[in-house]
Amino acid sequence: MLDYRINTFLQLCDLMNYRKTAELLHMTQPAVTQHIHFLEEEYNCKLFIYNGKKLKKTKAAHQLEAYARSAKYTENIFKKEIINEPLTELRIGATKTIGEYVITEQIRELFHNDKYTLSLIVDNTENLLYLLEHNKLDFALIEGFFDKQKYSYMLYRKEPFVGICSKTHPFAQRNVSFEELFKETLIVREKGSGTRAIFEQILFEHNFTLECFKKQICISSFQLIKELVLTENSISFVYEAVANSDNDLSSFAIGDNCITREFNYVYLKNTNAQKYISLFENKEDK
Repeated sequence: MLDYRINTFLQLCDLMNYRKTAELLHMTQPAVTQHIHFLEEEYNCKLFIYNGKKLKKTKAAHQLEAYARSAKYTENIFKKEIINEPLTELRIGATKTIGEYVITEQIRELFHNDKYTLSLIVDNTENLLYLLEHNKLDFALIEGFFDKQKYSYMLYRKEPFVGICSKTHPFAQRNVSFEELFKETLIVREKGSGTRAIFEQILFEHNFTLECFKKQICISSFQLIKELVLTENSISFVYEAVANSDNDLSSFAIGDNCITREFNYVYLKNTNAQKYISLFENKEDK
């Protein structure tokens, strides 16, 4: 059982404010301070410091936070297993490309498997990593960037990243230059999405930004993005799985570049989450 003061520490890591942490936990602010001081004496380190009026985590706090979140996940899984519930719950997160266009068949297999109950959350990368750290997911399937020092991960597959337009657009099935791109109206996903982060990184590598485009529109729905690309003579950048989901779409590339990125299983370090990845992949009996 985790020390109750670890829960106080984790709440403070989330809120970075002693008063708000005390209010959330229905404690006094001195009690929160006392819990943190106990942990600092226990681990012989400083966990939080003030930079002016802003509270900051020390390196030791980051290390303890990673350990504590993994330990909390393991403890919660143990509580479930010791009860010996009849169905195994799989709590999966997936970024939108993967959740909506890639893993449908695997979800369908789990849907018909009487051994499991399933929770699938489709959201952007930033929100999924938050849920992972707060023990709401066993693992997340992430497209694009995440901190590989902070999390454990396994490759799911590699996927081409392409431009999309209508079949009547001048870019259809072409290799185009950045100069040509910037004359177009670009549709991008919201901040925090893996798709947007990938495209911004590609631009950055060539010393460009989104502001180089004539006009940019931000939309979180892939379905709406596809409809606008088809009807409003605009362009977007997506993974090939999205491009292949509509026969009316055409793809294009930037110059001679074949851009490929990873889809990864991401999970907390020092946990048995790989067990749930194996169940998702239907390898438990192999």
